[in-house]
Amino acid sequence: MALTTSLAGRVRNTSLPKSHALLPLLEAVVNGIQAIDARFGDDMEPGRLSIRIRRSQQEALDFSHVGPGRAALKPIVGFSVEDNGVGFTPENMTSFETLDSDHKADMGCRGVGRLLWLKAFDRVTVRSAYEDEAGCLKGRQFRFSVQGEVEPDGEADTPAEVGTTVSLDGFKRPFQQSALKTVEAIAREVFEHCIWYFLRPGGAPDITVADDDGAVSLNSLMHDFVYSDMQRTSIEVKGERFEMVSLRLKSSPRNLAPRLYWCAANRVVVEENLTSRVPGLYGRLKDAESSPFTYVCYLSSDFLDSHVRADRTAFDISEHVPGTPLIEDVSMDDIRESVLKEVESILAGPLSAAREEGKARVHEFVSNRAPRYRPVLSRLEQLGVSVDPSMKDQDLELLLHSNLQKLEAFALAEGHAVLGEAGSAQPEGYDERLARYLNTVTDINQSDLAAYVSRRRTILDVLARQIRSDDQGRYSKEDAIHSLLMPMRTDSNEIGTDASNLWIIDERLAFHDYLASDKTSRACRSRVPIRRGSPTCSRLGSSARRCWPRKGERSRCRPSS
Repeated sequence: MALTTSLAGRVRNTSLPKSHALLPLLEAVVNGIQAIDARFGDDMEPGRLSIRIRRSQQEALDFSHVGPGRAALKPIVGFSVEDNGVGFTPENMTSFETLDSDHKADMGCRGVGRLLWLKAFDRVTVRSAYEDEAGCLKGRQFRFSVQGEVEPDGEADTPAEVGTTVSLDGFKRPFQQSALKTVEAIAREVFEHCIWYFLRPGGAPDITVADDDGAVSLNSLMHDFVYSDMQRTSIEVKGERFEMVSLRLKSSPRNLAPRLYWCAANRVVVEENLTSRVPGLYGRLKDAESSPFTYVCYLSSDFLDSHVRADRTAFDISEHVPGTPLIEDVSMDDIRESVLKEVESILAGPLSAAREEGKARVHEFVSNRAPRYRPVLSRLEQLGVSVDPSMKDQDLELLLHSNLQKLEAFALAEGHAVLGEAGSAQPEGYDERLARYLNTVTDINQSDLAAYVSRRRTILDVLARQIRSDDQGRYSKEDAIHSLLMPMRTDSNEIGTDASNLWIIDERLAFHDYLASDKTSRACRSRVPIRRGSPTCSRLGSSARRCWPRKGERSRCRPSS
């Protein structure tokens, strides 16, 4: 008994995140490139593929993309992809009508691209021409939708040449709103998704993206953004071989950071930011041979081809596999670790220069803005702390502070370990470990002292500005100076020990028992402990500390010392 497949159910169960709104278009483009390959082989020169963006002529303008010098655009309602490939031959048509077809499985195809069409578009129209076995041109045209599935679209016109036009109509609003809008942005999206075809020995066919206002050639993007020198390397992870194609981009499209593209079936599946994953890999790099460039890497293998999900938005590979002798599965972490090691080797020269520039940035910041880190700077560098030379002061301060905390935690753990070994029989190397621990603690204490002195200097600078007159001869108000010394309308039970700066008046005031600043008598009275049921003390004031009434008497207050 044959099984029955529901197209509507398959479309409903097909995943398409809104962040991948253009994936159905990209699938149509890849199908067109493969059709051109099937017709022309390694000679891509005659191959042509054009992508047409169709916009609404009635709906309101879309201002979401508008910037300086840009005009508002009409919303996108559909696309058409035209190629001069082999066309919808009988074999290709049979595959199209078979869900989860294994046709072109050797290319990594899963037969789900047309399901993504119906996920994001209401209907699809296909018009194609192909050559039969006798070399005669045959035409074919049909509609494809969830309701009608595959149905003829009238009599096929007499074809002029071999090729196919796929029209994606009725762009559904959730995907329409999430998709890129401009010709340039869409062209770059297609280029980055299909860049594998541009990098292969035969190259890619002539591909253009256009709307009513302009056109972009993807082949020109290749020349505009990628340097001619490209390095191909391979790595092996637990017996699986992976190919790496490293590119140096002349400019960074959409201001993206260094990236790793995980590819399957000649398509980009996952994009990963490599910023700071390798020390010194921040933004654009420099070397002696070329202008500043952005590094990107395309990773592919048979292993990735066989483990990509049907919707081609992720891989069925564990992120991490416990390192036990009985488990030899390859994880994403295993692959990533090997890739990063290879990247560090490939970019050895530029990364070294970037690290030196980052080190100079840290030294300049510590010398002029944060002297507290000077005593531990060499230790932070030993921890592998590497910074982006263009990092803002605030972000750099947070980075150094977080690493200083790591150093303190390490020293604390080391201290417990070393002191726990103290005894009559000291283990080998104990004196060396103790000396190393004490040196680390000394540097940390010097850092704390530097921070303390730096903070006091800042407070005194603020005080000096407040007690001076401005250009008009006016002075700061009294409450401004008062609050610098001690926050107003508070007492020492409400603020922390470092919230006041009483040391400006006298260092000994840091050890006071109780202090109230600008408190009313009623406020002070409410904070004096009175035994329950006793009469209210009439002598309570700002100097009262405790009141212990005796039986039959009015309360007596004992002044604070």
